[in-house]
Amino acid sequence: MPSNSKKTKGADLSAILEGLIKADIQFILVGGLAAVIQGAPVTTMDVDIVYRRSSENISKLFKFLKSIDAIYRRPDNHTIAPKEEDFSGMGHALFSTGLGPLDVLAFIEEGKTYEDLLDHSIEIEFRGHTIQVLDIRMLIELKRNSQDLKDKQRLPVFEETLRQLEKD
Repeated sequence: MPSNSKKTKGADLSAILEGLIKADIQFILVGGLAAVIQGAPVTTMDVDIVYRRSSENISKLFKFLKSIDAIYRRPDNHTIAPKEEDFSGMGHALFSTGLGPLDVLAFIEEGKTYEDLLDHSIEIEFRGHTIQVLDIRMLIELKRNSQDLKDKQRLPVFEETLRQLEKD
C-alpha cells in the first residue's frame, strides 16, 4: 500500500470521475465539485459522491477504490484500507487515493440517499459520458441549514450562480 505522502502529490479530480464512470458505478456527484460543474466560481480539493447502495454497485465501488490505492483519511499515520462491507451501512468514508481525495457518502444532509437525490440531479456530459450531478437548487437548499462555516460562506456564491443560470 502506498504511503500517505505519495497520495498528497496532487489531485486529479477529473481522473477520479473518469475512473468512477469507467467502473460503471452508480453515483451522484455532490458538494463543491457539483457546484463548480454548474458554474459556481468556487474551489474544491476533493470529489464527493453519494453512491447507490446495492450489492452490485458496492462491489464495483470497492474494486475501483482498491485500483486507486484508497486508504481512509485519518489524523494519525495509521494506514487503513477499506473493506467491501464498510459500504453497506449508512456511513461516510473519506479517502486519500492515488488520484486525490474522494469522499464516498451513503447520504448527505437531511439523511438524503442516492434514491432521494435522483430527482434533484441533472445529467452533465463529461468526457463523452453522462454523470448525475446534484442540481444547484438542491445544493442551496441543503446548505441553507448547515452549521459548517465553509457552507455558509459558499451559499451566496451558489445563490448567485443559480440566478445567473436562470437568466440564461
